[in-house]
This record gives sequence, structure tokens and C-alpha cells, in this order.
Amino acid sequence: MTVTRLDQGQRHRPRMAFLKKIEALMMEMQNPDTGIKTQTQKVMITNIPHAVAGNDILQWILQRLQITAEEALHLGDLFVKYGYIYPLQEPKNLTLRTDGSLYRFQTPYFWPAQSWPADDTDYAIYLAKKNIKRKGILEEYEKEHYNMLNQKINYKWDFVIMQAKEQYKAGKERKKADRYALDCQERAYWLVNRTPPGMLNVLEYGLDRATDPNENKKTTMEFYRREIMYCQQAIMKSRVKSSVSLGGLVKYSEQFLSNDPILSGCLPSNPWITDDPEFWDLNAKLVEVPTRMRVERWAFNFSELMRDPKGRQNFQLFLKKEFSGENLSFWEACEDLKYGDQSKVKEKAEEIYKLFLAPGARRWINIDGTTMGITVKGLKHPHRYVLDAAQTHIYMLMKKDSYGRYLKSPVYKEMLAKAVVPQETVKKSSNFPFGRRHLRSSPSPIILRQQEEEAKAKEAATTVDITQVMSKLDRRSQLPKEPPK
Repeated sequence: MTVTRLDQGQRHRPRMAFLKKIEALMMEMQNPDTGIKTQTQKVMITNIPHAVAGNDILQWILQRLQITAEEALHLGDLFVKYGYIYPLQEPKNLTLRTDGSLYRFQTPYFWPAQSWPADDTDYAIYLAKKNIKRKGILEEYEKEHYNMLNQKINYKWDFVIMQAKEQYKAGKERKKADRYALDCQERAYWLVNRTPPGMLNVLEYGLDRATDPNENKKTTMEFYRREIMYCQQAIMKSRVKSSVSLGGLVKYSEQFLSNDPILSGCLPSNPWITDDPEFWDLNAKLVEVPTRMRVERWAFNFSELMRDPKGRQNFQLFLKKEFSGENLSFWEACEDLKYGDQSKVKEKAEEIYKLFLAPGARRWINIDGTTMGITVKGLKHPHRYVLDAAQTHIYMLMKKDSYGRYLKSPVYKEMLAKAVVPQETVKKSSNFPFGRRHLRSSPSPIILRQQEEEAKAKEAATTVDITQVMSKLDRRSQLPKEPPK
């Protein structure tokens, strides 16, 4: 369940100005002299006091604001949707009907701009009271909210049930008209603050703001001092030209183009279309012989090598030949500490310290004194990220020192030569409806017409005998010309 808290930064939203304007109109609307005249109206067999008709609300908005009927209807709908006016005859329908439908004005205490939030405890009391009244018959979404709140605030559920029973008992003692009006009022309030599925949540306002955009800031010396400091820090920041950043993006895209399974396809085949698992078998985490494309990717950058378990395994083989295999083992142990079980953090941190960092450790790693001091100080109160400084130091050491030699070493070259290049397999017939189809673009109608005309001209040229045409022309030229009359 999404819990909307209006007090968190709501006063710093530009929409608050809109709510304040609505509230000003509501105050005018309820003015005894210039507002809408309320009167007792009959709903079914109950006389409800202080009720107004939807048509009266629309006419008042038209006369007060001098706007079109469509705009007035939209504004009236907003009044109802935001809970400033609630319906008496159709409590679930939060729209303004321009007929004799009856409405009442919501108590200002429940207006959306108030600083108090719609609390989960209050909602749980409302649902429990409704559950008692209807003997367990609730809407589906209300049942889900009721069960979720029971688990969430189970520690005070006895208080919730007690309050619901007391409110239900007090409601029975009220007059029937007051009881009906309060039920409609409460239902409309929770429809606004706990929106049912499929209904627009008008109170959703997005992320909170730390500052008020509508506030008139005083231009004091302290204000200008902070503005100057901010501008100076902004000027000192390093910037990159857009051409350089775009060039880097293009270079990155070209480098990884051949490794993109969507743009370049999968070898030997896409297992989601052909039902052939060979692609997954060849690219398993610790497969004996990886693919050539996978090994070539290790040379792109150091992070690609460290991200691949098979790449780290091959890199560890190289480091052992250089007698520095403890560096990668320490890095992997730090990763296990960072993403492992929380209950074993202290135990793992002590084991890593004894194995790699303690004086005379069996697999001692070489880090500078400053990093060692930070690490030893942090180990007094161990947590997941206590070894981050030492891990970063070892990572940069491997990247700058060992990675370049690894790419030139026989270990990497042998793996590259041994790597397999899978051949594309014939795709099996599949009824998979979402497979990529190779579509051919149809030529332009103008080009088709030109091609038809050329074909007709060629056909006419091949069917006509040129010798017969020439003989006919010769005979016509030998005929005697008739003298002019």
C-alpha cells in the first residue's frame, strides 16, 4: 500500500498555491451572505441538513468567476476530487453532477492543505469500524489494506479494535441524519487519501522539495555570500566539451557493438527463440573453454575482466606466476564481506584481517600506512564496508601494474588462442510469437511504376522486327508525290 504523507515537503510544492486558491473559493462559497444557500434535503427517507445541489454549485462558479460552463464543471470536479465537497447520494462517485444530486461541504479540518497526515492508525480504525458495521463485508482492496495494516501495526491492533468499537457505539447514539452525513464524509475522505485501484490519486505530488519555490527570500549579506560561494564552486568544477563526451560515447558504442546480443545477434543461436541451450552452456560462469568474444572482452578494460568469474580465474593464474595472487584473493574476500550474510560480517572481517593484513600474516598484502591505519581503526567496529579503502588500493594496484602485463602474457594469449568461435546453427521452426522477424521494406510506388514502364518498353523493342520497319519506310519514300491542287 502506498502511504501518502502530505506533511512531507507538501508546503514546498508549487501546487500548494492552487490548493490555497481552492480554499479561498470554498470560504466564499460557504459565506452566509454571498455563498450558496444550504437547506435541509431529503435523501431516501432521511432529512440531511446543510445540503446543496450540484447544479447550484455550478451556477455559483459561473457567476463568481465568469468562465465557460465546461471550465466551471472541471473546477467543480476538482472540488469533489480533492475532498472539499463530498456527495451524499453516491459516496463512491467523486464527481460533480450538474443536476439535483446533493452534496455537503467538508469540514476544514479534513482539507488536503492541512499539515496533519492521513495516518495508518486512523485508516485501520476506519476499516475495523466498517468491518464491524458490515459484519466482514469489505471491498477487495479494503480487505487487502486491512490485512496489511494488521501485520504492519500488529503491536497496537488491540487499541485499533477498541477505538473502532467505541466509535461504532458512539455513532449509534447519534441521530440518523448526522450518522448518514458523517458516514459519507468519512468515506469521501478516505477515498481521497487512500485511493482505490484504478482511481486517480490526486494527492500524489512526486518527490519532496527541500526549499520553497514560492518563498520570498530576503536579500541579506548572508544570502549574497552564499550565492557568490556557490558560483565560485560552479566555476571551479571541471567540465568536458560536448564533442569530447559524444566522441567517448560513440567510441564506447563501437567497441561493445559486436558484444551486443540485440544489435549483433547471439552465437550459435538465440536460446529464447530456438530452444537450444548451447549459448548458455558456452557462456557459463566457469566454463572450461570460453568463447573468443568473451576473452576479447577482457581486454576492453579492467572492470570487464574483474566482472567475469572466468576472467578472474585466468587472471589469478597469471598473478600466481608473479607471486601476487593474494591481491585478487583479498579483493574477492572483500566482495564476499560486502555482499554476504549480515550475521557473519564481524567473523569474516576478523578472518580477512588475520589472513591478509595482520603483521606476519600468511598471505600478507602490501598497502600504504595511511590506508592500513584507516582499516585498522575501522575494524574496531566492523561493518560491511570497513575494508573499502584497502580494497580500492589493491584494485588500483592490480589495474595499473598487473593488468597491462597480463594482456601481454602467454597466459592470456593461450586462452585467446584456445577460445572457441561458435558457428551459427540453423534455426529450428518455432511457434514463438515474439521472435524477431526479418521484415523487408517495400519499394516506393513511383519506383515500381518506372520499372513497369521500362519493362514494357523493353518488351515492345524485342517484339518489333527492325528490318520490316525499315522496308516499310523505304516503300513509302519511293511512292510518287501527289502535285498540290
